[in-house]
Amino acid sequence: MTAVHDRLRLPDFDRGAVWIVGAGPGDPGLLTALALHALAQADVVVHDALVDLAVLELARPAAQRVFVGKRGGLPSTRQDAINDILLTRARRGERVLRLKGGDPFVFGRGAEEALALRQAGVPFRIVPGVTAGIGGLAYAGIPITQRGLASAVTLVAGRGSAGGLPPELDWAALAASPVLVLYMALATLPEIAARLLAAGRSPDTKVALISEATTPRQRVIETNLGGCSLAARRGGARSPAIIAIGPVVAQRALLDWFMPPAADTPARRAAG
Repeated sequence: MTAVHDRLRLPDFDRGAVWIVGAGPGDPGLLTALALHALAQADVVVHDALVDLAVLELARPAAQRVFVGKRGGLPSTRQDAINDILLTRARRGERVLRLKGGDPFVFGRGAEEALALRQAGVPFRIVPGVTAGIGGLAYAGIPITQRGLASAVTLVAGRGSAGGLPPELDWAALAASPVLVLYMALATLPEIAARLLAAGRSPDTKVALISEATTPRQRVIETNLGGCSLAARRGGARSPAIIAIGPVVAQRALLDWFMPPAADTPARRAAG
């Protein structure tokens, strides 16, 4: 054990256990101590498409990497198949690291996987990560809340299991929320904007589209609700993206601090 391990009293990663770990939005510097601890000990890393390669390169060299990425509109690993991989590898006595972009309990299906492990009697641990809706906005110079400006925020999934907008969304309530942070919403942004406008949100409401947040490829498009769909097309916004809607976006003019370093490769996200 290292001195840091001793000081932090990090738990043992036992054989036959699964750790469901949030890898954060991309910058490996945002990994938690527990996430680094798991990467250093895992026998197998079962990872999503949104886990940056710079994070995967921190895994123990002998660890096997298993790609199970899900991307909208592309062939994806079924959730039941992912659950089977976790169960099978754990039952072999391996230390299984299920590595997810962002936080596993924020639109990450971490709860579904944990429930499958619980039902099968496989021990597991949940390790939270920095979710893109907070970390990505911070790297764009946008506070998710600010005293006197916005004291409430709503996190919204922009895509449901069927591919379109989740049917249970209450658009009147969303239009009234001071700040909206949209995940997986680039493809459905035109419909989202139309529904918010129809529910009474001003077309002048500030909007920021943040692509590949916290990485060297981060790009931010500032626009408004009335013109965000056109701005996304003309500006070449691409997934993965996080979208912020509300008055806090205006703070970017004063708080924009992140200067992305030159990317060393055209694309550093994990690929299947």
